[in-house]
Amino acid sequence: MKIIINLIRNLLGGLIALVDVITRGTKLKRTPEAQKRVEDETKSLALYQFFACPFCIKTRRAMYKLNLPINKRNASQGSVYRDELLAAGGKVQTPCLRIEKDGQVEWLYESSEIIKYLQNRFA
Repeated sequence: MKIIINLIRNLLGGLIALVDVITRGTKLKRTPEAQKRVEDETKSLALYQFFACPFCIKTRRAMYKLNLPINKRNASQGSVYRDELLAAGGKVQTPCLRIEKDGQVEWLYESSEIIKYLQNRFA
């Protein structure tokens, strides 16, 4: 039964991801200088995610629209990033944005909170 549920979940997640790619729209346009600054700032960010998770898809969609090249880390079972998320973030919950600033690391959970943070910082 668990295998069937996982199969259905992965199929639906894959379908949602496909629809997302098809319907994304356009990226935010910036001057080359402004985009370079954004790219430099996003080097201190990483998104821990599952490919087919609807909340992760929602977050990646916002990142795309804001034209943010944030490093994406797959937190699937057996991944080193899953272990890192659990050890440093405290729980395996995605999406999770790792924010490094002034040598300090913050772990931001919840897609709506992550999107709000990204919009406030980069929009």
